[in-house]
Amino acid sequence: MGRSRQPARVAVVTGASAGVGRATVRLLARRGTAVALLARGSTGLAAAAEEVRTAGGTALPVEVDMADHDAVVAAGDRVEAELGPIDLWINAAFSSVFAPFQETRPEEFRRAMEVTYLGYVHGTRVALAHMTPRDHGTIVQVGSALAYRGIPLQAAYCGAKHAIVGFTESLRCELRHDGSNVQVTMVQLPALNTPQFDWLLSRLPHNAQPVPPIYEPVVAARAIVAAADRPSRREYWVGTSTVLTILGNRIAPGLLDRYLARTGYSSQQTSQPADPNRPANLWQPADGPQGRDFGVRGSFGGRSHSRSPQAWLSRHRRLVAAAGVGAAAMGALAWRSR
Repeated sequence: MGRSRQPARVAVVTGASAGVGRATVRLLARRGTAVALLARGSTGLAAAAEEVRTAGGTALPVEVDMADHDAVVAAGDRVEAELGPIDLWINAAFSSVFAPFQETRPEEFRRAMEVTYLGYVHGTRVALAHMTPRDHGTIVQVGSALAYRGIPLQAAYCGAKHAIVGFTESLRCELRHDGSNVQVTMVQLPALNTPQFDWLLSRLPHNAQPVPPIYEPVVAARAIVAAADRPSRREYWVGTSTVLTILGNRIAPGLLDRYLARTGYSSQQTSQPADPNRPANLWQPADGPQGRDFGVRGSFGGRSHSRSPQAWLSRHRRLVAAAGVGAAAMGALAWRSR
């Protein structure tokens, strides 16, 4: 008698049609994970699902607006019915506006918060509705260094990411109080070469860009998958710039205020004038039925890093610590043997 085949792990990834979400889906597919891909854009969603199938995985693409709670509930029910019990839920969907706060219209700010912040709240609520009765599951909240340090021209995004941290911390305490085995962790990311700079609504005079150093989305995806494997840690910080930003804001926030006031506008724009006809995905997906597949990577590949030594050390800190202890022990023995 051969061994019975273990059922595939079932994962849900929001924002799966492009950027970080899509890079994460690719890694999960290589592991044989059955992946439900949630996103608004049908073109990118179909392409991402095909990549999962090509890798030998099972894909369930679901068009859904994460700001619509009832639609997210229906998506979760469909995943459970077609793929099985949800083991992992990764919240990565977002939208935003590049503009000074006073040039951002109230309805635009509200919409960005509904997609980016309430989208995480809705996704988490649906994940818990399925996981809590089984007392099993992992939720990964994909965050940013900007969850701890606001910067100019991104008030809506920074506000949403800050809100996600507060919400997640409250939830974590409640799960501990209940003695739940459902795990929640966060991954705070650096500037990434994703398509967001090609499709976010922008009122900047020049094209938007990530603030260097810039990392490829696969760096984020590796960290997210690692966090899903070891969700007992509260947070993962990815990239040296993320570490310095978060710690710097704790130590000298006023100094960062002055620095960003001086450099934050120019560092987030290229020298190329903005195209007035560029797509904007705040209200409608940029990769809709007639749109193009934006893929994983953005327009800054020539300036981006495909690896982060800091992220590797963070994921393998126990191994590094053990190696350090071993080296110290060997050094002590060598000294004593003199």
